[in-house]
Amino acid sequence: NIVALIPARGGSKGIPGKNIKNFEGKPLISHSIEYAQDSKLVREIYVSTDDNQIAHISKTAGSKIIKRPAEFATDTSTTESVIKHALNNIDNAPDIIVLLQPTSPLRPEKSLDSIINKFIDGGYDSLLSLSPSNNFFWNINANKAFAEYDFLNRKRRQDITPNEKKYFENGSVYIFTKEHFELVNNRLGGKIGYVIFPEEYSYEIDVPKDLIILEQ
Repeated sequence: NIVALIPARGGSKGIPGKNIKNFEGKPLISHSIEYAQDSKLVREIYVSTDDNQIAHISKTAGSKIIKRPAEFATDTSTTESVIKHALNNIDNAPDIIVLLQPTSPLRPEKSLDSIINKFIDGGYDSLLSLSPSNNFFWNINANKAFAEYDFLNRKRRQDITPNEKKYFENGSVYIFTKEHFELVNNRLGGKIGYVIFPEEYSYEIDVPKDLIILEQ
């Protein structure tokens, strides 16, 4: 039993009403719902929200609604607390949960089933989407900067090999088993798998200019 869970609270300081802002002609959250609907393996789609307008739009788009209590919809609420509440309010307990954050509307088209199959075939406890970065990273400690690469032998970006690349968590797709989550109370852990999304699918919407840039 595989379900998709989309957390979407009403309050957003960066972009008021962010989860239902128009993006490419439809509410932002609709893109994540439709991504899940394209899957042949996802049985049900749930949106966890405290907001009536988000609930109405999400239900119209084809998802079920989990009414989120106010204590799990604050600026300091963790996604893990939302997952735990959702799992306690899903009728048929799922074996696998696919967590899709609505602030990542751009994903490779019809890619979810292959990701789920990779998760199952690999026997993973959890899986996340990563994207590569060609940046040269530094650490800062007190008044000193420390390079995470050999700047005396700086490579051209195009010469960086795959095993030398840095990858970042793009927040787009997480998959985990219910058994694992209940054991550690976290979406990640155990045997962790990954899927790599190209850079163009790595962006998250946090501030108004992100909407404009991603639409372009």
